[in-house]
Amino acid sequence: MKIGTIGAGNIAQAFARHAAQAGFEVVISSKSGPAALINLAASLGPGVKARTVEEAAQADLVLLSVPWDAVADVLARVPGWKNQILVDTTNAIHFPDFKPLDLGEKTSSEIVAEQAPGARVVKAFNTLAAALLAASPGEGGGQRVVVISGDDAAAKAEVLALIGNLGFAGLDLGELATGGRLQQFGGAFSGVNLLKLPA
Repeated sequence: MKIGTIGAGNIAQAFARHAAQAGFEVVISSKSGPAALINLAASLGPGVKARTVEEAAQADLVLLSVPWDAVADVLARVPGWKNQILVDTTNAIHFPDFKPLDLGEKTSSEIVAEQAPGARVVKAFNTLAAALLAASPGEGGGQRVVVISGDDAAAKAEVLALIGNLGFAGLDLGELATGGRLQQFGGAFSGVNLLKLPA
């Protein structure tokens, strides 16, 4: 599986480092262009390369990790999705008061799915602080939990398998309209650091 990231901030960096350590080929991208990311890519692992947003979006699994107000513009740059998995790590936050944006009846990931026709959207890696995500997936004899939601069962199964390969424990919360609401910013799982302990 080839993995791409759209965005190269702290969440994307933490994810890319874990993925590279697990042996995956990873390409990172940002609006600044690949030249600005060469040194960062090298620091994340030997399997990480810097590419354009358009090139990163051709990967089998693409991590979307940009500020909410940049989502529409960056997704508009992608020429077309071809059934790839789009992992949505974004959080719809109103600044400077740091409160959830009012999105009406829809969850943030439902909006992302509308803006990325042809992609199979799975919400994941958005509830943990970047420092926790960057740390070892193991803590206190257990595994740190990454919650997910999505409407495509096969896509969720692949994301759960990836989460396991990275050393985390995955927890499926359901569809984007229900589980997505639980894990988006302000939801019950937002900011919660869960551990799965051995049976």
